Amino acid sequence: QVQLVESGGGLVQAGGSLRLSCAASGRTFSSYAMGWFRQAPGKEREFVAAISRSGISVYYADFVKGRFTISRDNAKNTVYLQMNSLKPEDTAVYYCAGGHRFPVVDSHEYDYWGQGTQVTVSS
Repeated sequence: QVQLVESGGGLVQAGGSLRLSCAASGRTFSSYAMGWFRQAPGKEREFVAAISRSGISVYYADFVKGRFTISRDNAKNTVYLQMNSLKPEDTAVYYCAGGHRFPVVDSHEYDYWGQGTQVTVSS
């Protein structure tokens, strides 16, 4: 069992940056591939980025390539999402998730989810 808690969301102007963190409980964090998803009001949850268990491999949605960076620190049981050059269309609740396969863009294939953190980008 893994419990995930996101933090780092907030209000930022377009062009700004935020760094999201997702802290995991338990000793098996390094056994899970991790992903970030987001959900805007009235829209379905969409894949943002994923990282392998070791952190060596990463995978991004096309719309964040070159702007967002996913990373993890297995010693700290934490996965990060560095978001730069933010746009108003990045406004959403961001969720981290843990699963057993990589890369996985389908949210249904992740087993564990955090509660989400709100990111709002003003124009």
